[in-house]
Amino acid sequence: MFERTALPAGPRVISARLPAARSVSIAAYVLAGSRLETAGQVGVAHFMEHLTFKGTTAYPTTRAISEAIEGVGGSFNAATDRESTVYWVRVPRRETARAMDVIGELIVRPKLAEADIQSERAVIIEEIRSYLDDPSEYCQILFQTAMFGDGPLGREICGEESDVAALPAAAIHDFWRSAYRPANTVVAVVGDLAHDEASGLAATAFGTGNGVVPGYAPAPALPAGPRVRTGRRATSQAQVCIGVPALHRDHPDSWTLAVLNAVLGDGMSSRLFLSVREELGLAYDVSSGLVDYADAGALEVSAGVDPASLPAALEAILVELARLRDELVPEGELTKAKRYLSGGLELRMDDTRHVASWIGGQEALHDRVLTLEEALAAVEAVDGAMVQQLAERLFRDDAMRLAAVAPARYLRGLESRLRLPS
Repeated sequence: MFERTALPAGPRVISARLPAARSVSIAAYVLAGSRLETAGQVGVAHFMEHLTFKGTTAYPTTRAISEAIEGVGGSFNAATDRESTVYWVRVPRRETARAMDVIGELIVRPKLAEADIQSERAVIIEEIRSYLDDPSEYCQILFQTAMFGDGPLGREICGEESDVAALPAAAIHDFWRSAYRPANTVVAVVGDLAHDEASGLAATAFGTGNGVVPGYAPAPALPAGPRVRTGRRATSQAQVCIGVPALHRDHPDSWTLAVLNAVLGDGMSSRLFLSVREELGLAYDVSSGLVDYADAGALEVSAGVDPASLPAALEAILVELARLRDELVPEGELTKAKRYLSGGLELRMDDTRHVASWIGGQEALHDRVLTLEEALAAVEAVDGAMVQQLAERLFRDDAMRLAAVAPARYLRGLESRLRLPS
């Protein structure tokens, strides 16, 4: 499914050939995210990602960068996470060299001009304000601090407005010099091209260079924040997030957790969707999801409900958690959930961008890169007893954390309701 090469003092290159694919996708993972930030650097990883698009040595303006890709029909973007920052691009096969050149420029040769640093502060501050003005985003911010505390795993990746306003230009340059090194990068290439071609293009675009990347502090014992966090907003809909500590990345039970999550709240045939939305009519959006880091993780349920229905929605969600803890998932339902997961994995393998994310993300962040067949076998091996045993470990009253955003009068008494049915 894939081949890999570790270029001397350069990036690790992993590629998968999809014969007859008309597109090529490249995903470059810089192994540096917000978790590396020190007290005086909060927000620097996200700020760094923004600045790279302001201009590079070969593409000196934002317009030059965007036209290089969009001018040939391609698309590209980047995202900062807590343990990595990923840059991706998708272009027609004939433009592969151009795409690799642009990604190499963004990571290895950004201008980081003082004028751009100053102007981008205002842009990022507006981004932060947009999250705080969005009740669902704000609820997520509150939940992360309730689960992971106020350290690097719990605080907003962008930082707060005051962090961005005070971030010294020198801190941005220092972060780039230490973290954005060719040897600290994984480049995934997917399309109808040979691995040697992919490696050669990456070697030319990224060059060589090592840096000393500091390690990050271990995750705190979870849950690390207050049991309930609330945000008062004069909204017509309440947002609620309920979650428990789950599994770290590459935990032996990770695929069991994926199946559990599929049964609980992933998709329109999941228990939460069918009960909270379809049967009870309490929510338009309700779902569950997983977050995992090298040494920590969480399972979270999110819903948007009428503020007056917040107690009923909370009760309905807790009932579904207790069912997974107390009862075996019926064989037919378990089979459906496993087919949902497996089918989704298979369908994504037709898209070069998804395959690049699959192999690149695993090479960058996981212990090993699974083939599709290995992943499908891992899903198939999960049985009902494994799901129930994991639910028994995870779903405990003392482990639960809740965040809610609603008008003030609807936020009273939530902590007393945060109890699983016995």
